[in-house]
Amino acid sequence: MADEIKDVAPAQAIAVQELKKSFGHHLALNGVDFRVARGESVVVFGPNGAGKTTLIKILATIMNPSSGRIFIDGMSAKDSAEKIRRRIGVITHQTFLYGTLTAYENLEFYGRLYDVPRRKERIHEVVETVGMTSRLHDRVGTLSRGMQQRLSIARSLLHKPPIMLLDEPETGLDQQALVVLREALRAEDGARRTVVLTTHNLERGLELGDRLLILARGRIVYEGVTASLDLAGLREAYHQSTGVKA
Repeated sequence: MADEIKDVAPAQAIAVQELKKSFGHHLALNGVDFRVARGESVVVFGPNGAGKTTLIKILATIMNPSSGRIFIDGMSAKDSAEKIRRRIGVITHQTFLYGTLTAYENLEFYGRLYDVPRRKERIHEVVETVGMTSRLHDRVGTLSRGMQQRLSIARSLLHKPPIMLLDEPETGLDQQALVVLREALRAEDGARRTVVLTTHNLERGLELGDRLLILARGRIVYEGVTASLDLAGLREAYHQSTGVKA
């Protein structure tokens, strides 16, 4: 194990090495390789079918890669998936909520799963953060898609994860909830979170990321620093890299 992680720098929260994922004859990811420093926000753009969702699922240990290596906080995803899940918060199209349970019961379940201290107090903190205090005891199945996404944000923050993985998190969110989401990506307890986020929204990606990657045909085809790009420049880079106008 020591030999496996010796090439992963301590400052790296995430290290992805030659990652590949096949679905039958379709190669969804084809040799993806990148690093994310602690406290850094990386935004991944790409057209539909580029492999963005597959990448997030593999980083979140929801899906296994066909080959390649992934390290989260120096731990191998292959050998330490359970420990890694305690270090990450995940927001995807799937809310990971139970429709027959109330919002509170869902958060109580995840709080127990992650051994969250002061569980009741923490539940009320995250629910207030996402503006759902008045719906806390409503069954999830009765909530709108937007409210379920808000609760999904609360779920992802419950155990104070230092790393956040988000796949198109804006889906179903209203403007106020988008503000909540941006706040959720900021520091908590004085430490800046590490973020990997996929989005189709180039403008919002420029706002949220320190660095950006463009994924196409399962490969990283462009990498840049957001401080050196404006929206027009990003659109041009996206078009040249993917052949798609954004």
